[in-house]
Amino acid sequence: MDDLPSLPAKLARLRHAHPGDFNLSRIDPAAQPCSRGGKAADKVRVEELAVELDGLQNRFWADRRHRLLVVLQGSDTSGKDGTVRGVFGRMSPLGVHVVSWKAPLGPERERDFLWRIHAQMPGNGEITVFNRSHYEDVLVPVVEGDLRGKALQRRYRQINDFEQMLTETGTVIVKFMLHISREEQRVRLQERLDDPEKAWKFDPKDLEVREHWDDYQRAYRDAISATGTRWAPWHVVPADSKTHRNLMVATVLKATLQSLDLRFPPLPKGLAGVRVK
Repeated sequence: MDDLPSLPAKLARLRHAHPGDFNLSRIDPAAQPCSRGGKAADKVRVEELAVELDGLQNRFWADRRHRLLVVLQGSDTSGKDGTVRGVFGRMSPLGVHVVSWKAPLGPERERDFLWRIHAQMPGNGEITVFNRSHYEDVLVPVVEGDLRGKALQRRYRQINDFEQMLTETGTVIVKFMLHISREEQRVRLQERLDDPEKAWKFDPKDLEVREHWDDYQRAYRDAISATGTRWAPWHVVPADSKTHRNLMVATVLKATLQSLDLRFPPLPKGLAGVRVK
């Protein structure tokens, strides 16, 4: 998966597919490399891509030779829920499963951090979308000071080994980091507070986490640097624009699905020429 021929070259610098330094601070959250020149045109293209992805997902489901795991990571208000609605909303729920991850509880805390993750992997023909993911386990404990040094490096290695095992057994992995600015997050949090229809989504803990903005940016930088691999690449999505966010995610997903040479199964033997009476 380190080469997607149909992916625009301008997105290459936003793709990290080899472990090594990745400078997140050099990526402008307000950039719009996929834009067609205006919000209206971009919205039209997002809708077009949603229809195309629906067709590709139908073929993916019928083909049954692959599985697809899509990871959506990002700070609070970066648009993970909006991406699910805008990019995957047209797809058939028959073959698409969304998993929203929270802090581990009960039996989850008594096992290794990947135990609960493995149980939610897609089956043949399925697309599973993670709203947050196992990467929370190399972000939150790092910022809180509970994970560092050799223990952190070991966890990075375990993630890479886990994802490589998944790809070697038929799962395609595409990881997105939805990258917004601190100012854009401020605006979106304020909107939640001020809008009665959004206030239910506001969590006072979001303000506490916001105080550690720089620490989380460093944690994301280090995690992307360590776990961007050819078998499970990261795509950093400039996401200050919600429309562009969906446009870029849909563009990458279309290229990913097209690279799989999807095909419908042939007609079973003996049915050629049959006419239904």
